[in-house]
Amino acid sequence: MVIEARDDATTVGFMLVEEFSMIAFSSAIEALRLANRAAQRDLYRYSLWSENGKTCRASNGVEVQVAGTFTEAPTLDMLVVCGGVDIQRHDHRALQMTLRRSCTRGSAIGAVCTGTYVLAKAGLLDGYRATIHWENFASLSSEHDQLEIGSDLFEIDRSRFTCAGGTAAADMMLSLITRDHGADIAAAVAEQLIHHRIRESGEGQRMDLRMRLGIAHPKLLHVVDLMEKTFAEPLGSQELAEAVHLSKRQLERLFLKYLGRSPARHYLCIRLEHARHLIRQTAMPLLTIAIECGFASASHFSKAYVDHFGHPPSSERKQPHPDRAAPARAERTLELAGRR
Repeated sequence: MVIEARDDATTVGFMLVEEFSMIAFSSAIEALRLANRAAQRDLYRYSLWSENGKTCRASNGVEVQVAGTFTEAPTLDMLVVCGGVDIQRHDHRALQMTLRRSCTRGSAIGAVCTGTYVLAKAGLLDGYRATIHWENFASLSSEHDQLEIGSDLFEIDRSRFTCAGGTAAADMMLSLITRDHGADIAAAVAEQLIHHRIRESGEGQRMDLRMRLGIAHPKLLHVVDLMEKTFAEPLGSQELAEAVHLSKRQLERLFLKYLGRSPARHYLCIRLEHARHLIRQTAMPLLTIAIECGFASASHFSKAYVDHFGHPPSSERKQPHPDRAAPARAERTLELAGRR
């Protein structure tokens, strides 16, 4: 879809990567559409581009039509890479070439959700601050440890802009709209989005730990926070207890009462979930992942993984991603229903 524009409109190309996040994409593009509506003129003209130049499938199974291939995109003021699940499994060479070419022509380069991964692989984030969805933070940092990757909601650093994905894409675009066209236009867009406030870039991505766990006990929350920050070098139960001035036995009672499992078990779950993210999102060797998640040996890691997930870590990369399997199941259900 292309909006006709006046000569002073900013041209924006949304570069859709296979299995892109629909919510991040729609949050970004709708903010621009509503900015045009609020201004009663074309502030932005946008177009969509993909690898095959025909359609692109989102992670929810929806097919989106595009204007052409990445390499056919004209010179644009802004390019926004829209990523999603399993970003590292796709071939991004044509997109990276387009991004580098556009960069040399002065285009601003940005990304939503896991699109930051593509920018990093293209070498376009060197010397810039950036962010990515919290699930992908560890994997991107491991592969590109020289980059300044933070965990903020979004980052706008000169001609680069990245965000965590989801509705954070709307906040990033609202910030860009404020910068380019003023707070009144941005506020009008937020009102139309039923977005009660425009979040700042430095706000955290994840839900507050208190809300995630559904508990309010300050000492228990402090210990869980410590666990999430020290999975690479796990602390002992005694050390965790001493950190909140409790005995080891008192800490165990707290965990059993509020979380229904021991501190050691909760800690192990955190480490294994982190390991699964790394396995799915990187090509890191399993032994390296085991060490990064605090396991002393590959055999210990494998046994714990099987006990928790029901299959060994070596088969995790072969498992269909839930976001890919769901549309296929839905299509099969519709097919069967049509035969009745």
